[in-house]
Amino acid sequence: MMPRIRGRPIFYGWVLVAVGFLTMAVGVNARTAFSLLFPPILRDFGWDSGVTAGIFSFGFLVSAVVTPFVGRLMDRRGPRLVVELGILTMSAGLLLAPLAQSPWELYISLGALVGGGVNCFTYIGQSLYLTNWFIRQRGLALSIAFSGVGLGSITLLPLLQSVIVRDGWRAGSWVLGFVVLILLVPPNLLLRHRPEDICLTPDGNGAATGKSDLAGNIVDRRWTAIDWTLSRALGTARFWWIALGYFCGLYVWYAVQVHQTEYLIEIGFSPATAAWALGAVSLAAVPGQIALGHLSDRIGREWVWTIGNTGFVLCCVILIALGNTPQTRLLYPMVLVQGLLGYGLTSVMGAIPAEIFEGRNFGSIFGTAMVAAILGGAIGPWVTGVLHDHFGSYLPAFSSSIGLSLISAIAIWLAAPRKVRSVAGRVQNAAPD
Repeated sequence: MMPRIRGRPIFYGWVLVAVGFLTMAVGVNARTAFSLLFPPILRDFGWDSGVTAGIFSFGFLVSAVVTPFVGRLMDRRGPRLVVELGILTMSAGLLLAPLAQSPWELYISLGALVGGGVNCFTYIGQSLYLTNWFIRQRGLALSIAFSGVGLGSITLLPLLQSVIVRDGWRAGSWVLGFVVLILLVPPNLLLRHRPEDICLTPDGNGAATGKSDLAGNIVDRRWTAIDWTLSRALGTARFWWIALGYFCGLYVWYAVQVHQTEYLIEIGFSPATAAWALGAVSLAAVPGQIALGHLSDRIGREWVWTIGNTGFVLCCVILIALGNTPQTRLLYPMVLVQGLLGYGLTSVMGAIPAEIFEGRNFGSIFGTAMVAAILGGAIGPWVTGVLHDHFGSYLPAFSSSIGLSLISAIAIWLAAPRKVRSVAGRVQNAAPD
């Protein structure tokens, strides 16, 4: 029976969005928490910055290997198995990490288990099934689910920081592991892969008919008539432009995210202020992601991807300026452009390939495309740490990130999802081929 409010049925897709909101609130911040664990691990063991940051990067490399199989498994078995498996894997990594005494043990626990597990149920996992439930409001639905990250940042990250300060990073990791396990396993039993599984259509317009809710959004009928398989997608320029755009975008995202706390402490801010900035970025992302996700349904995915990259360009510029003028008045705009604009990238990350390669093999195609994103996320923190160790400054790393953000924006314009399917706000301008 469908859930109801005041006698009216609720479209089950929005129930899944609510589950996704909670899952993102906990799961992504459990991954982001490495930025809070990073400084005390450095002090505890005395390892080089590059070696320690490499723990996070190694998790991304494991994700790069795992992600294509996540998409394929999602296509065949649906989201419940994939998501619950990811939650259990991440929890295991967080609970085992405090037992580590050498780098390889943290590379396995905080790196491989946490990094490999998180992809099953956060940005990649959510995009693999939520895109099936919405067409007209695809950007809005994904952005609402992803905005849960902001709620987690204002609750989970300050809690974790207080535990770390009081009891050490090992206690913080244990607390985080149990939070992930207890809060996420039960609600994700509700997941369904497609609306047709329970006799619905995308966007919740009654019984399944097998027809798209947004007739007339197709711009290139020859392209959409193709039964896209992974091998066919790999033979297109569009796939590789998406891969390049995602690689560069995620490189910059995680290079900044992982090193931001250590950088701010290094230039003179207190650990509490640095932790606040990390959480405030995700909080600022809540209205930003929802607004940009909705905007992408009106003006197109390319524009929002460009806005997101512009946010990271501005963020890096301000971070460089903070090195010369470490004042709080510059910290606020850095948080705002990174959160309100930069984090808006996630609101279209699933929608861009869905509109180009929509079909029964979308999970495999999207999972493979996300390998490039994961590699960017893996290489970014590691290269940033190595550049910092070599030059004794974050200036070269932040400067190169500016250039990569520009490349990322250009690549998605060249992939051109607008030339395959129009978003709802542009349907009247579609010209079927």
